[in-house]
Amino acid sequence: MTCTRVIQLVSAAVLCSLLTPALAFATDGANAGDTAWVLTSSALVLFMTLPGLFLFYGGLLQKRNVLSVMVQCFALTAAVTLIWLAFGYSVAFDSTGMHKGTVGLHSFIGGFSKSFLRGVTGHSLWGSIPEPLFFVYQLTFAIITPGLFLGAFAERMKFSAVMLFSLLWLVIVYLPVCHMVWGGEGAFLADLGVKDFAGGIVVHVTAGVAALVAAIVVGPRAGYPERPFFPHNMTATMMGTAMLWVGWFGFNGGSALAANGDASMAILATQVSASAASLTWSAVEWFRSGKPSALGIATGAVAGLAAVTPGAGFIGPVGALIVGISSAIICFLASVPFKKRLGYDDSLDVFGVHGVGGIVGTLLLAPLASTAFGGQIAGLDIGAQLRAQAIGTFSVAAYSIVCTFVLLKLVDALVGLRVTEQQEAEGLDQVEHAEAGYEL
Repeated sequence: MTCTRVIQLVSAAVLCSLLTPALAFATDGANAGDTAWVLTSSALVLFMTLPGLFLFYGGLLQKRNVLSVMVQCFALTAAVTLIWLAFGYSVAFDSTGMHKGTVGLHSFIGGFSKSFLRGVTGHSLWGSIPEPLFFVYQLTFAIITPGLFLGAFAERMKFSAVMLFSLLWLVIVYLPVCHMVWGGEGAFLADLGVKDFAGGIVVHVTAGVAALVAAIVVGPRAGYPERPFFPHNMTATMMGTAMLWVGWFGFNGGSALAANGDASMAILATQVSASAASLTWSAVEWFRSGKPSALGIATGAVAGLAAVTPGAGFIGPVGALIVGISSAIICFLASVPFKKRLGYDDSLDVFGVHGVGGIVGTLLLAPLASTAFGGQIAGLDIGAQLRAQAIGTFSVAAYSIVCTFVLLKLVDALVGLRVTEQQEAEGLDQVEHAEAGYEL
């Protein structure tokens, strides 16, 4: 064998070894670009909870409770993952027995055929991406949704109660709503024409109204509202907000489930809405109190992010601007004067920001998604779409309110909801975890 022949054989072997993964990947039917984007988006959405959410919330609490919310976020991430594997994913996305235009049990809740990912392999597809990746991406949404309402009853609820309530709520509220909106043809709200690109209804409305109910049922923190409760570390809160903002690109852009124009527009809308809302909230606060605060500019950004979520892939940049400005003004009113007048203690304004923001964005989707207002949907019947959005929003809100109230009463009967007043004064870090967030 000549030297030239040896070189040719070695070159061929090297080339085959380099191409084999790509060829194998191509044969499973998945689109490499879409898969890479959703892989990245999955990491970004998980990053929103760990560490984005717990830094955002942790900084807003008193020093003696900072560790407690971090532990809650970690524990929920782990527990929701196991529930999602056991049956959560199947109940949310199993389409067995569903038929468009036919209302039955499976219009409201999925089956159990995919429990423990039975029958799903690395070559199974969900559209143009591997189904295990779709499983993981949707898991990150299931994790952050109950994570949001942790801020409503922060600093006073037992760890055991937090976990039991949050996981029961995930099963009873989140899974059916997720199925009804995102379950595909035959799913109840999807068949009604309800649109929710990335979770305005599924995530923000469900968790936001649950937060309001929980704040009322659990009751205010000791000393509220006479004693002011100031954030102990705005630096951590600002870092958490920045992480949430960046992570939201995966939250909204990834919901296209493809690396395409819809994902690009969703990211553009997300950036515009967050920017407009952040500056608007800050301006309102500046005019009202004479100073623009770090808390105001951060909270405004989150309001704009929450509000743009349902329509991110349907509206245009001008629509996003309208959503951002509108949500900042309305969420400010809900979080400051409205809350003060009613006297409930939603510790971190989960309802005022996420609940109200989700409702505003979901309803504004109807006109702003139309090409007549710079949106992406041609020939949209705005009136019919607004009716569908209103039905979806307020039926889901009512369902979440009722279920949340019943579950809280059940958990209170089983393990009790609150720590004692003495334990609250000592702080949940020591009482619940025998640790401190900071060295004394």
